[in-house]
Amino acid sequence: MKKMHYSVLLKESIDGLNIKDGGTYVDCTLGYAGHSKVILEKNKKGKLFAFDEDENAVKYSKEALSSIGDNFTIFKENFSNLKETLEKENILKVDGFLFDLGFSSPQIDDAKRGFSFKLNAPLDMRMDTQNSLTAKDVVNTYSLEKLTEIFFKFAEEKYSKVIASAICKERKNKEIVTTFELVDIIQKAVGASYFYKNHPEREIFQAIRIEVNNELSVIEKALPDAIRTFRKLRRDVSGCTSRHNDYYVGTYQMLRRDVISSMSSVKLQKNK
Repeated sequence: MKKMHYSVLLKESIDGLNIKDGGTYVDCTLGYAGHSKVILEKNKKGKLFAFDEDENAVKYSKEALSSIGDNFTIFKENFSNLKETLEKENILKVDGFLFDLGFSSPQIDDAKRGFSFKLNAPLDMRMDTQNSLTAKDVVNTYSLEKLTEIFFKFAEEKYSKVIASAICKERKNKEIVTTFELVDIIQKAVGASYFYKNHPEREIFQAIRIEVNNELSVIEKALPDAIRTFRKLRRDVSGCTSRHNDYYVGTYQMLRRDVISSMSSVKLQKNK
């Protein structure tokens, strides 16, 4: 099987989980199973549950994990449904949760997914291709005010309104349908000097992707659910609440760090 993705924070995340064989662990961001494979290898007598809404990732990971064992279950859905899904499966006690936030290299490298500003493709950016909202919808239908808001909030781009205005002006002439068309609009809006020095297209694409996939809202919902589920287990075992063990949240993005760091019970691996 071709290796699809290298998990950058693999050692840190596995160390943070402190895996005990026979436990129940939840990988909330399965991806291409980089972390889940190691969890399964270390947890032969226990159970692994994993979430991912990307159909390609689920298919690949199911095959990869099956070569290690059969003591796993994959849910093809967003981890925002963590609490409800686990309860349906009667999973009320969990030994550790893993959140590795972001998106994987196979998603970037697959041009037709529309995640990369370096590859020309239809504006899509959906993690779950069955969802209705696409990057094309955001770019072509959001108001000037709404575009400015998400660029400023999710990209922290000082020329947010300038870029949003350029997008609104361009779409009056023709629909914006490809990644390269959007990159060209951004470059012309901010000028070549600022564009090549600061590369605002990176943050603008990030902002649109966050909006399309509702990324921050699902984190805000799922993390407290995970913490409460884990706390139930700690109380049952020791009569007290663990506030720092057996959670692992990894992210490179400062915006996500701001959201996560406000939840003091979560161990956050900060990367520079």
